[in-house]
Amino acid sequence: MAPIALVAVALSVYLIVHDNLAHSRPSAAATSTGAGTLTEAGRRPARRSHSRPRFYVVRSGDTLSGIAAKTGVGISTLIALNPSLARSQNNLQVGQRLRLRR
Repeated sequence: MAPIALVAVALSVYLIVHDNLAHSRPSAAATSTGAGTLTEAGRRPARRSHSRPRFYVVRSGDTLSGIAAKTGVGISTLIALNPSLARSQNNLQVGQRLRLRR
């Protein structure tokens, strides 16, 4: 009889803890991070910038194809955004800033 009682107690504890955790999580409406929504504390959430950088600074050993692979920006886009690359793609200078997006 003791093993059955032990299992019953363990199951009860699990269900109580699980139920309390489910109710303590904020609802989707309370955690929405849109521009006009507020958190439970009544203030706007901090904006997180997950956007790609606008510029890339050329380092020693960089090539145009390597920069394109690192940044995810195509070579033709890099050339279109940086007219100096159209003249000579092999003339990258260390410290040169390349535009990655508008």
